[in-house]
Amino acid sequence: MMQTVTTIAGRLDATGLKIAVVATRFNDFIVDRLVGGALDCLERHGINAPDITLVRVPGAFELPLLCQKLAAQKRYDGILALGAVIRGGTPHFDYICAEATKGIAQAMLASGTPVGFGLLTCDTIEQAIERAGSKAGNKGVEAAAAMLETIRVLEQL
Repeated sequence: MMQTVTTIAGRLDATGLKIAVVATRFNDFIVDRLVGGALDCLERHGINAPDITLVRVPGAFELPLLCQKLAAQKRYDGILALGAVIRGGTPHFDYICAEATKGIAQAMLASGTPVGFGLLTCDTIEQAIERAGSKAGNKGVEAAAAMLETIRVLEQL
């Protein structure tokens, strides 16, 4: 007979949390939809609007630095990194995506502050639109939900 398993799981509850949202201005026609979805998700799950700080940065390459600085302040329970990089005709896309992703992960690991990863890396504008609120859902919402669950799991450890 199997013994009872101890399960630690997060929940979608933003009550009492302070969250920083770092969003890029580049491709803002996509990013603004990610931000809107993320803010709606946080508010539907109990956060008070004054407990959200929105920081705008030029592009995806700047996301890691801002995530790191905000996490170092120890004022936020979680951080959301939102942006959109769309492939062009040069290798620039590959470098930006790789460095932004690594940097955001490093900021999270070094600080111990959960960072919701909402950086779209798409081949086409159509793919980005699909992931910012149409066919493929809204990745801003998904990043916010993942961050909330991670915060609540960490509280139990």
